[in-house]
Amino acid sequence: KEAVDLIEHEEFDVVLMDIQMPGLSGVEALQKIREHERVADAPPVPVIALTANAMKHQVAEYREAGFDDHLAKPVNIDALYFALHKALSKVERAA
Repeated sequence: KEAVDLIEHEEFDVVLMDIQMPGLSGVEALQKIREHERVADAPPVPVIALTANAMKHQVAEYREAGFDDHLAKPVNIDALYFALHKALSKVERAA
């Protein structure tokens, strides 16, 4: 819920979204973020799923839900840098 509220009032280059959170799952939060972007006619912010769920079918489900990328927990620092680089490169190309 906090992430959704922040996105509605501030701009971010990238969002790291935990999947399993109390109250609102990461997938539900992403849906609300994407809806806000559509209504506000705002460019989509890259959202990276963070979760211990890293089986091939789970990663595919997150991508189908609209996540730009996936990082498995515990997070590998090189994988984090690579995912951030990809996300920020995508933002720069869109600008």
